Amino acid sequence: MKRYGDLWSKVVSWPNLLLAARKARLGKRARPCVQRFEFMQEMELYRLGCELAEGKYRPGTFRTHWIRIPKPRLISAAPYRDRVVHHALAAQVVFGCTLIVREC
Repeated sequence: MKRYGDLWSKVVSWPNLLLAARKARLGKRARPCVQRFEFMQEMELYRLGCELAEGKYRPGTFRTHWIRIPKPRLISAAPYRDRVVHHALAAQVVFGCTLIVREC
């Protein structure tokens, strides 16, 4: 298996955090929490990057609510700030391609 090094510095890099913020806001621009984050985006992303780099980042509490269509179920949603972190991590994930040959 190939090992990839120095991924964390790529996760907390400024271009990656900007891209993650852009992806996280798709379809959610009208929400107040997104607008607050976007209003102070540079400061929020800088603070988020520093917290991630220093190991001080802690995820927020999930917001839960019930939906009834198409069937009743409980949905849990991460805070917007955590969604940015999720996108930043997902942008740097490396999936190795392996081929398993089985003889029957």
